[in-house]
Amino acid sequence: MKILISVDMEGISGIVHPTETNPEGYDYTRGRALMTAEANAVVAGVLDAEPTAEVRVADAHGPFRNLLPEELDRRAHLVRGKPRPLGMLGGLDEQTDAVLLVGYHARAGGGPAVLAHTMNDGILDVRVAGRSMGEIGLNAAMAGHLGVPVVLLSGDDSACAELQDLVPSAVTVAVKQALGQGAAIALHPEGARERLRHAAAEAITRRAQISPLSLAGPLYVEVDLYAPFMVDLATLAPGVSRGEDGRTVTFTAADFGDAYRLVLLLAQLATIKPG
Repeated sequence: MKILISVDMEGISGIVHPTETNPEGYDYTRGRALMTAEANAVVAGVLDAEPTAEVRVADAHGPFRNLLPEELDRRAHLVRGKPRPLGMLGGLDEQTDAVLLVGYHARAGGGPAVLAHTMNDGILDVRVAGRSMGEIGLNAAMAGHLGVPVVLLSGDDSACAELQDLVPSAVTVAVKQALGQGAAIALHPEGARERLRHAAAEAITRRAQISPLSLAGPLYVEVDLYAPFMVDLATLAPGVSRGEDGRTVTFTAADFGDAYRLVLLLAQLATIKPG
């Protein structure tokens, strides 16, 4: 069995502020440690259920270089660094049996939700066939495109609700209750890890009952960008058109794999500064 654990940072228990998630922040060192510990709890839960599983852990936050390699459970393989194929799902392939999303956050515009955004501050919304999707929906649908179910998600209560809306049978663990963009009522980190280990084992045991999120193509995609110059850049990509409001770009993808890759490219363009 092959399992992928994709670990973001904003949805880790106790984390509520960018100083804890940004490499330049004063509390980033603590954030890294908390992130690594929750990843280890999930690795342990997966291996409780399937001791011979091959487990890959994808560092999926910011620079993709946050998890502490020397502190990660030695039974897991670390997927680290960028750019890489499939972004937050680095290491995923059609032979993967299940994906677990750890420390994820709600989409831009969702809320109340801790540190909610979609990929970066340059993207205001992504709509696929008219449905707004953040990182949770986009990654669940990309895994589903390859026939792989997302069986578990942890984060705040808003993040959990996002996955439950898309994959009702998935296991979710709310490690904190969002009070706003920068505030939450959080479980103690040790308590969160205990719940995560148990939930991961449950999710792996129940994986056959959880269907992949499948979106059939062709798919009409709309991406709302923060600044007009981002739209100017985005329309240089083949197939991308300017929307009617001057802030939105649109394209039609043959399938979700193509849609996902182009959204990743637009997200990178949205980080470029003008001039």
